[in-house]
Amino acid sequence: MNWPNENWHPIGDISDIPMRGARCVKTPQGKIAVFRTAENEVFAIEDHCPHKGGPLSQGIVHGAAVTCPLHNWVISLETGKALGADEGSVRTIPVRNEDGVLSIRLDSLMMAAE
Repeated sequence: MNWPNENWHPIGDISDIPMRGARCVKTPQGKIAVFRTAENEVFAIEDHCPHKGGPLSQGIVHGAAVTCPLHNWVISLETGKALGADEGSVRTIPVRNEDGVLSIRLDSLMMAAE
């Protein structure tokens, strides 16, 4: 995907992501998991579990959280933080939904990586 030099980068349509599912987007800063909840909310976080790096985009979405497919860590899609007794977090990425067209803010990733 060619990334333009503006703040918001289109990544597809909400219909590309199944309800309670995810899609993985490759960016120059790494993989981003974009989730769609049963309530039709959309969240984007880094696509690796803070525990052992499991692919969160392959996890089970429930409410506003995802369970890592490797060791069942539960990660908040809103905050990126591990829930329960587990500790750790992933970066959240701003996502915009304009009439079903989804965009993410990559500059937030670049600033966090510096």
